[in-house]
Amino acid sequence: MDLVIDIGNTLQKLAVFDENGKTVQFLQEKQLTIPLLEEVLVSYPVRRAIVSSVGEENQGILRWLEDRVKLVRFSSQCRLPITMRYATPETLGTDRIANAVGANALCPGENVLSIMAGTCLVADFVNADGEYLGGSIAPGMRMRFQALSQFTARLPLVDPESIDFFIGDDTRGSILSGVINGMAREIDGLIAQYEREFDGLKVIFSGGDSALLQNFIKKRIFAAQNPILFGLLKILKLNASED
Repeated sequence: MDLVIDIGNTLQKLAVFDENGKTVQFLQEKQLTIPLLEEVLVSYPVRRAIVSSVGEENQGILRWLEDRVKLVRFSSQCRLPITMRYATPETLGTDRIANAVGANALCPGENVLSIMAGTCLVADFVNADGEYLGGSIAPGMRMRFQALSQFTARLPLVDPESIDFFIGDDTRGSILSGVINGMAREIDGLIAQYEREFDGLKVIFSGGDSALLQNFIKKRIFAAQNPILFGLLKILKLNASED
């Protein structure tokens, strides 16, 4: 079995895949620990693992894993099942690379745009020839709420929640409408722009805030659980042998 770990800016995610690529265990924590990983390795016969990090790494955990499984530390130097057309791949977050690989694997031979609504609102595009062209990065939902509070004198900090209105009739409602409806229209516009450039576009939508946003998006999307983890599994298989 294979272990995939994605250390993000906000959460750290872990998944165990069986030999058929099916997820048999999924966890997300603010901080992964050795006791938690030890429990996973006791429960499943994991032989290979990959770690991708855009957040703070715990070197002790990585060394602990290296003593127990064949570990791949994912970087831009790893072999990929897609062709990189990004001008500066060394500056590209490993989460975005894995997102692109996962999107390509979910929609092989098609133009695919994978949008992640998490700490940032990120879009990654892979064309029908399996070439990663790049995408975009914008502030995520919580970042927008925090910015409104931090950079104004009187606006409150509002927590995200689902809404069913467009016109806010008080300050809190106005902030919720501005952020949520604004992000939804931003995503619709982004998809429409890619559709004008690329035929038969497939759109994948994921991330911690995707469930809250998806009902506000007019364009047809495919809600994927976690293309990053799926992409990391593909990268692990390409960079670590079975023995």
